[in-house]
Amino acid sequence: MESTPLVRAHGVRKSYGRTEVLRGVDMTVEQGQVVCLLGPSGAGKSTFLRCINHLETVDAGQIWVDSKPVGFRLRGGKLHELREREAAAQRRAIGMVFQRFNLFPHRTAVQNVAEGPVHVQGVNRRQAHEQALALLDRVGLADKAGSYPRQLSGGQQQRVAIARALAMRPKLMLFDEPTSALDPELVGEVLEVMVDLAREGMTMIVVTHEVGFAREVADHVVFMVDGAVVETGPPSQVLDDPQQPRTRQFLAKVL
Repeated sequence: MESTPLVRAHGVRKSYGRTEVLRGVDMTVEQGQVVCLLGPSGAGKSTFLRCINHLETVDAGQIWVDSKPVGFRLRGGKLHELREREAAAQRRAIGMVFQRFNLFPHRTAVQNVAEGPVHVQGVNRRQAHEQALALLDRVGLADKAGSYPRQLSGGQQQRVAIARALAMRPKLMLFDEPTSALDPELVGEVLEVMVDLAREGMTMIVVTHEVGFAREVADHVVFMVDGAVVETGPPSQVLDDPQQPRTRQFLAKVL
């Protein structure tokens, strides 16, 4: 029997005013796969990522995560949009790491990581603290548990942000250009954590310009331009033998 994809998008459209940002995006992501979204700025990659966890509402089409329509409930054969509280509950199964780290500046690294399980999932504070310490160790920051964000480098802050997302035990991790705000020498430490997550079988969708990471880790690469998928396939095809002129043009500039 064929497995049901963890993520399935069909005909996704999104506009801001008269500007159509997504133009009928189709995509499937299997459990345990890593999919990297590449493309020039303004291609709609980040918007599509935000639609997956209903931070943005699609105008047409549909996205399913774990066989459930994102942001909607099927009732009487029709889709009904969830209330914000219900959408937030659905969103807990999807971890997201942004370009900016968005850590609480007045809380230590371990407090930032423990915050979600305590206040959202109702986990015992002591248990959440122990889990947070384990996650900080997992991302190589066991010695920074008591540090505040201002005392951490950008790469360390982003690793705390990854640990914070993992604390909610998501089925799916979304990364929106997680290294774009980092100094070049700090990029590697964040990518190393992401490589480890991929090896552990975490399902990931990553918006990135790090072509080397995509070549090493991705099961599938999706190239987007002007809100549409232009080319998709394994890295060996899309990155090393692209079929579309626009893909070849983009890669010639970034490589």
